[in-house]
Amino acid sequence: MSTTYPNNPAPIWAVADSWTMTRRELAHWARQPVQLAVGLVFPVMLLLMFTYLIGGGRGIDGEFTDYLVPGMLAMTMAFGLESTMLAVTQDLNKGVIDRFRSMPMTSAAVLVGRSIADMLQSVVGLAVMIVAGYAVGWRWEAGTGAFLGAVGLLLLLRFAMLWLGIYLAMVAGKPELVQTVQILVWPVAFLSNAIASPESMPSWLGTVVAWNPLSATATAVRGLFGNPVAAGDSWAAEHAELLAVAWPVVLVAVFFPLAARRFRDLSR
Repeated sequence: MSTTYPNNPAPIWAVADSWTMTRRELAHWARQPVQLAVGLVFPVMLLLMFTYLIGGGRGIDGEFTDYLVPGMLAMTMAFGLESTMLAVTQDLNKGVIDRFRSMPMTSAAVLVGRSIADMLQSVVGLAVMIVAGYAVGWRWEAGTGAFLGAVGLLLLLRFAMLWLGIYLAMVAGKPELVQTVQILVWPVAFLSNAIASPESMPSWLGTVVAWNPLSATATAVRGLFGNPVAAGDSWAAEHAELLAVAWPVVLVAVFFPLAARRFRDLSR
């Protein structure tokens, strides 16, 4: 529902409404600390598993840890969407969304507030993963500007994945269907160069992996961190930084309006 507020510009109220919804989501952190902790610990466990138990490094020049950690940072940006999707579907099924529609607030505030809260959680999760990576021996060789640029690319990917998750949650409609939809994220995450170089794969699979949005971000942040980059002479590998920006922009451009339209259609 769109509301006109007298004597106040609509953009100001849109920001205020979005922040109110963000605070609502942040309040859930204090009420559900276990869920938050699991979301933070899970990618750390994956990092430890691939570092100490599975290992790897085929097609990698240099320390595998320096290759693995940036890839795991990128992979972490694709994980954790299940909590977002569950929250959206639960609000839909409990009638919370309908109650919000009856209130004098901008219709986009619910989705924008959800995305802001999840981005704040993603910042915390990324910081935890960087500390964990440092603890297992990973080091970045570049300066502060390049480091911040790499972090920016990682969060840009996360922002795009969030809108994909929000849209898929509204398509699923029910919490019990979220797990099925969440499975779609795993192929995107593991069919990437986060863990292994495309050069170590069959040529057809290496091509698919090279064009994966997550692969573009992983390759770009490795370069910005000054870490080993997977060998490869494909166009995607040589223009990873361009694709690391282009892919998230395209995903947001597609799924943000789809999510907004789906949200509006729910009231019909």
